[in-house]
Amino acid sequence: MSDIPVPASIDGLLAQLRLLGDALLDSWFVCDAERNIVDFNRTFHSMLPRAQARNLKGKKCYDVLKLDICKDRCIAEQCWREKKQIRLDEISGRPDGDQPRRYILSALPIFDDSGRRVGALEIQRDVTDQAQVQEKYKEMLEEEAAEREQLKTQIRARTRELLEANQSLRRTREELLQFKKGSAL
Repeated sequence: MSDIPVPASIDGLLAQLRLLGDALLDSWFVCDAERNIVDFNRTFHSMLPRAQARNLKGKKCYDVLKLDICKDRCIAEQCWREKKQIRLDEISGRPDGDQPRRYILSALPIFDDSGRRVGALEIQRDVTDQAQVQEKYKEMLEEEAAEREQLKTQIRARTRELLEANQSLRRTREELLQFKKGSAL
């Protein structure tokens, strides 16, 4: 199954990708029109558990990646339909079957000279760590906003108490002045 025939237009793209080699830091793979993986880089291979990473060529991309969008919003299908590059942000999946990961996905359609779809280049950037930092930052901002509101409420209540105490003191002072005036007469 790993020796699936590769259309010439995919072969040309694969040759160019191999020239770039390790300069592409994101993981990528190329699939054919039936969504079989025909090639991939070392980064893609290393993001998968060993058992799953064996014999990747010929496997269906959706069986390997296990992304939330694979069944109903496949990025390869979208790029073929729209005949242009597609980018999707914050896509969740569990390619290792364990912890959920988040990705920025890009897909570039590959067509032959007659305009028939023959494959797609899919690029995955793992942004799980950045997403977690953003979530923690957002939580921190929300907590700080809640604390500020609580402090504002406390300040308003204390100010109200001080105003009431001041008014009571003023009344007592006026009563005392009235008493002093009354005793002096």
